[in-house]
Amino acid sequence: MSATLIDHYAFGGEKLAAAIRGLSEEDLKAKPVPGKWSTQQVVIHLMDAEMAFADRIKRVVATDNPPLLAWDENKFSANLFYEEQSTEDAVKLIDLTRRQVTKILRTLPAEAFDRSGMHSEAGKLTLTQIVAKANDHLEHHLKFINEKREALGKLMW
Repeated sequence: MSATLIDHYAFGGEKLAAAIRGLSEEDLKAKPVPGKWSTQQVVIHLMDAEMAFADRIKRVVATDNPPLLAWDENKFSANLFYEEQSTEDAVKLIDLTRRQVTKILRTLPAEAFDRSGMHSEAGKLTLTQIVAKANDHLEHHLKFINEKREALGKLMW
């Protein structure tokens, strides 16, 4: 795996923190884009996803061809009280999780990134693919957060 891919992963928590910097609780809970989640819901979703990605990474590193379970993001959002959770804590958890997992990734030999697990929907995924998916997932949702900031008239740059 390239150092760039790991670096991108390592700084994901900081990027998310920057993306919501300066937003009030009212801003975080607003739904300025019809039919879309609030920024709060997006951040809590990202936390849940981060926990799943970290688990998958650890399973692939620690065990041989582990099962990697999919999860239903809409059921999580509907049933886990996303609006009652702490956005601040979620961002901290994402950052800390990525820092800890990065320590593992930076210690692994190159051949470890070819290790794989079997995802219940996507099939075989290598460690490299899982880290890349974690990066892509965060970037995908950062675009939605920026879209909401723009709709609120609170773009950062």
